[in-house]
Amino acid sequence: MIHLIVGNTGSGKTTYANELKSKTNGIIFSIDTWNNALFLADKKPEDGLEWFLERIDRAEVLIMNLVQQLEASKTDAILDLGLSKYDHREKFRNFAEINGYQLKTHFLDISKETRLNRVMKRNAEKGDTFEFEVSKENFDFMETWFQKPSKEEMKNGIVISE
Repeated sequence: MIHLIVGNTGSGKTTYANELKSKTNGIIFSIDTWNNALFLADKKPEDGLEWFLERIDRAEVLIMNLVQQLEASKTDAILDLGLSKYDHREKFRNFAEINGYQLKTHFLDISKETRLNRVMKRNAEKGDTFEFEVSKENFDFMETWFQKPSKEEMKNGIVISE
């Protein structure tokens, strides 16, 4: 089973993924962790969104390969990859369909106020789910970038709300 964890910045995707891992004994793929370990040390101030997106695409090639191995061993894959855009989610739905894998979408539908408070707290405390600081500017950008899943996308999915 592939679990797509969807939600805007600060919605609790990584926390939710960790809870799901304890229930399913699955393996989590968190793009924030991958970016932090593989790419952020090389990022230059002039590198922008396209720089990140290109690296995310490369990482996802490896992630898909690992998901195929997990599926062969009957182990759930928990994808905490941002999945902010419909097309990004569709990429993984198509991957699952082509390969005959089960897929479930989990949407964390959390208010902007709650999410901003969580992000600012995470920035200050640098706790378990902290990978890098999210500025207010980046948070605000994600408000315009994120595409909420449609009812059709959430058919047979799970919606978590406040």
